[in-house]
Amino acid sequence: MSSNFNNLVGTRYHIYNSLFLNLPFASIHHTGTLLPLFQKYCEAGFAKGNSAEEIVKDFFNDFIQQANADERLDLLFKFIQYVERQVALFDSVEDSAFEQINDLGGKGSIKALLLQVRQEGREDELKKKIEEFSLRLVLTAHPTQFYPGPVLGILTDLERAIREHNLEHINLLLKQLGKTAFINKEKPSPYDEAVSLCWFLENVFYESIGSIAVQLQSALNVSLNDFANKRLIAIGFWPGGDRDGNPFVTSPITLRVADRLREGILKCYHRDLRILRRRLTFQGVDRLIFDVEQAIYSMAFAGGSHYKSPDQLIEALLNIRKKLINEHDGLFLDLLDAFIVKVKLFGFYFASLDIRQDSRRHTVAWNALFDQLYKQSVTSNASTFESLNEEERINYLLSLDFSITDLVVEDEFAQETVNSVKTLRQIQENNGEAGCHRYVISNCQKAQDVIAVFTLVRLAFKQSIVPVDVVPLFETIDDLKHAGDIMEQLYQIPAYREQVMHRGNKQDIMLGFSDGTKDGGYLRANWSIFRAKEALTTISRKYDINVIFFDGRGGPPARGGGNTHDFYASLGDTIEQKEVQITIQGQTINSNFGRFASCKFNIEQLLSAGLQGSLIEKKNQLTDEDKALIDDLANEGYRAYLSLKQHEKFVPYLENKTPLTFFGDTNIGSRPVKRNGSDGLKFEDLRAIPFVGAWAMMKQNIPGFYGVGSAIEVLKEKGQAENLQKLYQHSLFFRTLIGNSMMSLTKSYYQATAYLDKDAEYGAFWNKMHDEFLLARKNVLEVSGLNGLLENNPTIRDSVKLRETIVLPLIAIQQYALMRLAKPGETDKAMELRYRKLIIRCMFGIINAARNSA
Repeated sequence: MSSNFNNLVGTRYHIYNSLFLNLPFASIHHTGTLLPLFQKYCEAGFAKGNSAEEIVKDFFNDFIQQANADERLDLLFKFIQYVERQVALFDSVEDSAFEQINDLGGKGSIKALLLQVRQEGREDELKKKIEEFSLRLVLTAHPTQFYPGPVLGILTDLERAIREHNLEHINLLLKQLGKTAFINKEKPSPYDEAVSLCWFLENVFYESIGSIAVQLQSALNVSLNDFANKRLIAIGFWPGGDRDGNPFVTSPITLRVADRLREGILKCYHRDLRILRRRLTFQGVDRLIFDVEQAIYSMAFAGGSHYKSPDQLIEALLNIRKKLINEHDGLFLDLLDAFIVKVKLFGFYFASLDIRQDSRRHTVAWNALFDQLYKQSVTSNASTFESLNEEERINYLLSLDFSITDLVVEDEFAQETVNSVKTLRQIQENNGEAGCHRYVISNCQKAQDVIAVFTLVRLAFKQSIVPVDVVPLFETIDDLKHAGDIMEQLYQIPAYREQVMHRGNKQDIMLGFSDGTKDGGYLRANWSIFRAKEALTTISRKYDINVIFFDGRGGPPARGGGNTHDFYASLGDTIEQKEVQITIQGQTINSNFGRFASCKFNIEQLLSAGLQGSLIEKKNQLTDEDKALIDDLANEGYRAYLSLKQHEKFVPYLENKTPLTFFGDTNIGSRPVKRNGSDGLKFEDLRAIPFVGAWAMMKQNIPGFYGVGSAIEVLKEKGQAENLQKLYQHSLFFRTLIGNSMMSLTKSYYQATAYLDKDAEYGAFWNKMHDEFLLARKNVLEVSGLNGLLENNPTIRDSVKLRETIVLPLIAIQQYALMRLAKPGETDKAMELRYRKLIIRCMFGIINAARNSA
C-alpha cells in the first residue's frame, strides 16, 4: 500500500474501526472480537484452496463449538451487519480524504484545461465553445447501491466529522450507524427510486454544477449576467420514466416524479433566496428580494403559481440586479449572479425526465391500436399492416391523421403507451419543454422502430413537428453493426428530416455498453461501439446533421465504466463530440458524485474531456493500421467469449451457482431481474445489472475481461506482440481499454470459488473461466509493461485492495450459503430460508464495497 493512501485512509480507517468495539450494543464486543479471526480464517483457507464451507466449519469448531445451528447462523448475520458498517466507515474515511488523494487542479480539471488553452492562446475559442457545448449526466433507475435516506444523512455527517477529526462526534455517529437499518424492508417503487436520487440532486448536484458554471465564466472573464448556455451542464433522469421491462412505471408515476423534481428545485431556490435576503438588506432591494422569496416559497410549499416560467423569475432577479448596481455599488452582486446562473441551468424542472420503452412493446401497442381503430374504419388492421414491407409500413404510419388525445384504448398496455406520450406533453406544460423532451427506444433494430414512436408523439401533440427528440438505442453487436444504415434510412425520410432540422439539426443516438458486453464480450462491445460511432458520424455529416452520442456507460468496466475522462479524451476526429451525454448509475452515483468535492471533480473531468476532445488538437489518434490491429483483437476476443457464452453450462451455472436469481429479492430496485416474465432463465431476457452483478458477487467478473487474454495470445502467435505494446504506449483509447479491464481483473478473486475446480458438473466450466483469468492477467501485464495490475494507479489499487479485504468475510459467508443450498436434502425449510437470507444480506455489503459492481 502506498504510504500516502495508507496515511490518509488506511491508518485512519483502522483507528476509527476500533471504535466499533466500544459500541454499547448487545454482542458487539463478541462480534468485533471474532470477526478479525474469521477474516484470517478466510484469507488462510482460500489461500490453501479450501471451500467456504470448510472455512466456516473450521471456524465454528475452533471458536463456538458448543453453539447450535441457529446460534452459528446468528453470528454470521452479526458479522454481515458489522462488515456493512465497516464498509460505510471506509467510504466516509476515503471521501473525507478526497482532496488530498486526488489532484483537484491536475489532469482533467477545469484549471488544467484553462492553463493549456491560455498557453496555446485559444481562450476565445474556448469561450465560443462553452456557448454551445453541453454535458448531460443522466441518473438512471439502477439503484444497486442506495443506502436508505437516514444512512446517507449519517454518512454525510460522518465524513464531515472525520474531516474535522472530531473523535467524540465520530463515536456518536458510529453508534447511530449501529442502530440504523441499512436495507429497505420492502422493494422500492419507481417513485421511491426517484426520491432517493433527488437527495443527490438537492444536496450535491445543485451546488456542484452551479459552482463549476460560475468558475468557468469567472476564469474566462465573462460576466455571469451574460451566461446564456442553459445546457452547459444538464441532468437527465430515468427513474419514473424508464419503462423498459418495468411494469411498475406508469403515467401517474411519471407525472408524480416530474412534480417531485419541480418541487425539489423550487426548495433549493428558496434556500438560496433566504441566504440572499440576509445579504441584500438595502433600501429598495430588500422588499424586492423578499417578494421573490415569498413567491418561490408559495410555489414550493403551497402550490402557488406566481411565476409561469423561469424567465419571469429571472426578469424579477435582473430588476434587483439593476438596482443593486445603480444604487448600492453592486454589493453582493456575485451572490445574486451565481443564483441567476442556477435558475438558468435548472429552470423549473431540475432534471429532464426521459421516457424509455422497448421497441417490441411499441409493436404490441400499435397492433392493438390498429385492430381497435380498424373496427371504427380509421386504420387498417394489424395483420394488413404487418403484411407490408418496412418502407410501406413507415409511409403508412406517417400518413395517419387522427387524435389520440381523447382516445379510449381497449387494450390496457396500448392505453398506457398512449398515456406515456400524453404525459410527456403534460410535463412540458408544467415544467417547461426541458422537463421531458426525449423518448428513448431500447432494442432499436430498424428505422420503423423510430417512426413508430415519432408517429405516436405527432398524434399526441396534433402537429407534424414536435418538441420531442426520438432517441434510438443500439445495444447488441448486430444492432451496432447496422446502426449507420438505419440512421441513413431515417435521414432520407422527408418528414423525419424536417423534424431533425427543427430540433436544431441534431440527432441524439444512444449506444448501450451493458447489453453489448453481455452479447459480445468486453473487447467486441467496446470496439463495436467505437466503429458504430465512426459510421454514424460519417453518415450524419453526409446529411449535414450534428449527431450527439448518448453513452449508456457507468458502473463497472463491464458496463462501460472505468476511466470515463480518458475514454472521451481518446476519441479522434472520426467521431463527433460536440456534446457529452452519459448515464450515471448504480454505486457510481454515490461513489463518484455523492459529495460536493467528488461530484465537482468528476463533473469537471467529463466537462474538460468533452471540451478538450473538440477544441484542443487531438494527439495519438488511431491510424488505419491501429484500427486493423484492434479489429483483429476484437474478433479474437469475440470468438473466445462466444466459446464461453455458448457453453452448455453457461446459463445453468449462472442460475445454480451464482446469486443471480436472488437479485429480485434484494429490495434494491423496482425492476424485475428479467425483461420477460416467463418461467425459466433465458440468456436473452437477462438484464445487465443482475448479469454483471452475479459475476461480481462470485469475484469472477467475466464481462469485464473474458476474451482479452485469448485475443492477445492469438495476436502474439501472429507476431503482433510488439505492435500491441507500441499501441498501448501511443494510444490513449487502447490504454483505457486495457486499463479498465485491469480493474475487473484486480477485483477478481477466484480462490473464493476454487472448490468448483473438482465439481463433477461445473468443474470444466469453472476451469475454463479461471484459465482465461490467468491468461488475461499475464497478457495485459506484458502488453502494458507493468509489473502488477493497476501499478500505474496505486491509489485505486490500494483502495480496491483494502475494500476487498474488508468484504472478504461476506464473500465467504455468501459462498457458504450457496453451497449449503446446493444440498437441499441436508436442510429443512426453515434453515433453507435462513441460508437464502444470508445470501441476500451479503449482496448489499459486497455491492457497496465494490462501489461499481453492477
